[in-house]
Amino acid sequence: MRVTKELTFESLDGRQKAALLCLALGTDAAAKVTQKLTNDEVDMLSFEIARMDDVTGDVIDQVLEEWIETAIGLGSLSNGGVEFAREVLQKAFGPVRATDILRRVQSQIADTAGLTRLRRADPQQLGNTLRHEHPQTIALVLAHLGPQQTANILKEIPSAKGGEVVYRMAGMEKVLPEMLMLIEKHIGAETSSMMSEGKASGGPKAVAEVMNFISGTLEKELLEGVEERDPELAEVIKNLMFVFEDLSSLDDKAIQRVLREVEAKSLALALKAASPELKAKILGCMSQRAVAALQEEMEMMGPARMKDVEAAQTAFVGQVRRLEELGEIVIGGKGGDDVLI
Repeated sequence: MRVTKELTFESLDGRQKAALLCLALGTDAAAKVTQKLTNDEVDMLSFEIARMDDVTGDVIDQVLEEWIETAIGLGSLSNGGVEFAREVLQKAFGPVRATDILRRVQSQIADTAGLTRLRRADPQQLGNTLRHEHPQTIALVLAHLGPQQTANILKEIPSAKGGEVVYRMAGMEKVLPEMLMLIEKHIGAETSSMMSEGKASGGPKAVAEVMNFISGTLEKELLEGVEERDPELAEVIKNLMFVFEDLSSLDDKAIQRVLREVEAKSLALALKAASPELKAKILGCMSQRAVAALQEEMEMMGPARMKDVEAAQTAFVGQVRRLEELGEIVIGGKGGDDVLI
């Protein structure tokens, strides 16, 4: 069955992007990219190529740029990433366009290269460093980090202040020059000089991604902090979030896939505070033998601290999000057919 709907970059999964990359590069250059794939992976890729309809040039350019960013990598500049990408692009497009594409993407990467030190920092130490800063300064730094690292740092910041930080992250559109001056003064010139104006990645969606890595009690306190300042914004964030109880929106096949990634002890702990409806749905996706083993595990476990239960639920949701990003499952949106990212 061929794909008939118009494809956008946001709607593409990993296999489709790989297929478009091969189509854009041509046979010879694509062969160099795929030479390390297994036979099964090549078969899957060939299937996607065969069912691919016409795609706009803008989408193809976005796929190319994403591949180059991956090939180069923030930490692989010394490992041949640039030269490999250059060789493939020259074979596909010639030296002039290859140089132009590489220059554009390398410029984008350079804008965030200075954040490598922060991304590698221990969340507890960085949280202790930031906790005394102005909420706007903290928000600017966290807006440039990954959601899981941001969540871990927020755990080190008093929840009252954390609510203000999250509120500012949710309303952020770009980095203002005066805020860069604060970062330069308090965090260090090396970091601030690499945060180009307009590069912040805040907004409600980014905050929702962070919240998915935070356990129930702190999550509630932070969202209440946002709600006190802007109830509508807090509601937008909640609607974008995927929490443990939202597992009920997954189909049985998706739940079964996630269960293969979760240890029985962790699942038993997570289900201790689950609603009867969700618990029944998850157990219904398991074999009778697995259900019996899980129930035995829960009986042997006895009472558990709420923070441990919340941590197990957060880990479960983390697996859901990881599999969704890999394109192996689909997370249905709340109140619509949209897919949460």
